[in-house]
Amino acid sequence: MKQLAILLFLGISSLGYSQTMEDSHHSTIGYIKDNGTVEDAHHSTIGYIKDNGTVEDSHHSTIGYIKDNGTLEDSHHSTIGYIKDNGTVEDSHHSTIGYIKDNGTMEDSHHSTIGY
Repeated sequence: MKQLAILLFLGISSLGYSQTMEDSHHSTIGYIKDNGTVEDAHHSTIGYIKDNGTVEDSHHSTIGYIKDNGTLEDSHHSTIGYIKDNGTVEDSHHSTIGYIKDNGTMEDSHHSTIGY
């Protein structure tokens, strides 16, 4: 579940273009390639985000889905969260767990920067 949450949270803001992911200290923690491949800091593949919103692990097993309406689902299609149009990230109970800013900054629910 943690892997799915990380892939979804980091990947949702960068679908469609290549991006370097950084932690709050600007250390590179991974990459999302143009083709949806998600890599760790050492360029090892850790997952894939498909054009249709399917999220896969490194073995191409489906671990979740990103729906067009911003709903995040696990592999059993149970809702685990939401990404709102304004970048707010919510859990399945609609409690805010973070924010994805237009500039690519990721914040926790207290607006502390957790990544870029």
